[in-house]
Amino acid sequence: MTPFDHPRLIADIGGTYARFAVETALGRFEHAASLRCADHADFHAAITAYLGGLPKLALQHAAIAIANPVEGDMVRMTNYHWQFSIEQMRERLGLDTLVVVNDFTALAMALPRLTADQRRQVGAGTPREPSVIGVLGSGSGLGVSGLIPAADGWVALGTEGGHTSFAPHDEREVAILRYAWKQYPHVSFERLLSGSGLELMYRALAEYAGKPAEALSAPDITQRALAGADPVCMDTLDTFCGVLGTTAGNLAVTLGAFGGIYIGGGIVPRLGEYFDRSPFRARFEDKGRFSDYVRVIPTYVVTAPNATFVGASAILEAQLRTLETSPASAILEQIRRALPGLSPAERRVATHVLAQPRSALNDPIAEIARAAEVSQPTVIRFCRSLGCEGLSDFKLRLASGLTGTIPVTHTQVTHADGVVELGAKVLGNTASAILQVRDQLNRDSIARAIELLNGANRIEFHASGHFGPVAQDAQFKFLRFGISCSVCTDPRLQVLSASVLGPKDVVVVISNSGKVPELLEVVEKAKARGAAVVAITASQSPLARKADALLIVDHEEDVTTHVPMISRILHLLVIDILAVGVAMRRQGGPDGNPGQPAVLTPGKRRVAPGVSASTPLARLTTHSR
Repeated sequence: MTPFDHPRLIADIGGTYARFAVETALGRFEHAASLRCADHADFHAAITAYLGGLPKLALQHAAIAIANPVEGDMVRMTNYHWQFSIEQMRERLGLDTLVVVNDFTALAMALPRLTADQRRQVGAGTPREPSVIGVLGSGSGLGVSGLIPAADGWVALGTEGGHTSFAPHDEREVAILRYAWKQYPHVSFERLLSGSGLELMYRALAEYAGKPAEALSAPDITQRALAGADPVCMDTLDTFCGVLGTTAGNLAVTLGAFGGIYIGGGIVPRLGEYFDRSPFRARFEDKGRFSDYVRVIPTYVVTAPNATFVGASAILEAQLRTLETSPASAILEQIRRALPGLSPAERRVATHVLAQPRSALNDPIAEIARAAEVSQPTVIRFCRSLGCEGLSDFKLRLASGLTGTIPVTHTQVTHADGVVELGAKVLGNTASAILQVRDQLNRDSIARAIELLNGANRIEFHASGHFGPVAQDAQFKFLRFGISCSVCTDPRLQVLSASVLGPKDVVVVISNSGKVPELLEVVEKAKARGAAVVAITASQSPLARKADALLIVDHEEDVTTHVPMISRILHLLVIDILAVGVAMRRQGGPDGNPGQPAVLTPGKRRVAPGVSASTPLARLTTHSR
């Protein structure tokens, strides 16, 4: 196995234990450790405790498999109180890439990589290849996933199949359902097929048998059952395996999983040969008219100790391969190829950029030169040696693709969603898009745009179609600063309006696509008149190439079928960034005019002229130092 350039952190987070390892080469896991979740206040505390016990490692990438759905940036565990923002966690840990996935999605991705001695077949059946594979397993909850064969590998299903409704098979299970109804209005398979579910079934079956229930934990119940020392515990474990067989059979017919059903989790692999003799396989095949259908499908117990690590590693590896094809990675690869032909001083700049591409993206030229221990002209020569016009052009190429560290997701709203689910999905989709744009922000471009706007005699905001309200919002904000500005959204007037601009004027062009012919003509007219152009648009658009200051918003929405809601929010936020920046300059804030110092008195908040202290703009400037 070829070692990685940098070791990778891999974790498997359940409701009881957090397992960690360092992957030093593909499939080679070292420094494995298991920490009790209850011993640590949150996920960051647990991971910090783990890393604190290791020798110093240059970690850049990490993959976390966790026992809950992962949609968007915010992660909230279903069976434990931990929650965190993926992007904030990446920043706190100093990582370039942090991938967070559902633990059973990770386990599913490991299945094609298992060897014959890392699984044990239970019952008959022969896998059909290639075909869909199903996977489920019990621990603190019930995880369910699947794999669909694709041309270039596999597609993992992120599901919450453990929360499907439990259906009893016989009178004993009817009694369990009635007992569970006393506590839960909805009884899912997870309520029974988990550690706490094993305890619930034990109490229910003790009541059913007319015997007193002892205060037994799931491990106690399992140990007594395997030892044959307690009839109620034995019935409980038999029932557990039977219900799991029904669940596995349901998954097989739902997915058409002729590639097999795999059982993982923290409970079944510990049962050993007992599980092979249990009612599991008989209940799996008990599908009435479809018994012959499932009888040919094999079932396996996953015995590999690090299967979830293997799957999380595979997902991380796929993510990193995707990033390698991005424009930013293309220029990073260009730097690597150019290293032998660079001068020693330029090579130091290259080494700094390769080691810290995000810092190079946002740091001013003086900071880059200081970090690389070279002069500022050397930084410019380095950029030109790569075919860039200068540092700004180099940063633009880097920023256009350096966005893959956040799992940006879009969750489909369905008719079945309640108002809470609808709200959570809409907000989650927007939050993911905002985080992506935040990752594209370039300090130099923002500073240049603020400088132009702050020194302008007049500002014109141009937009078309759905983005007209963004331009109107911008005009409202900047008029409150006492800046002469106007908005133009009529294509018939835009070119005429741009034709009367002067050298001290600025035109702000707002366009999601950056390809609107009328807006491109506005830019040509404005530049011909000596006016400056600030563009809020997509990174690789014609408009981006014509701007004096470019603020990137890369977000695709089909405007032919719906109003571009998220794109418009992103453009509004960029306008807010510019408005806050201009307000701070006029108050003498960071990088502001030292001739106009801001005065802060106890209990008073610094606000822009004409801005109420209760507005979002006031709150933003208050937090600035």
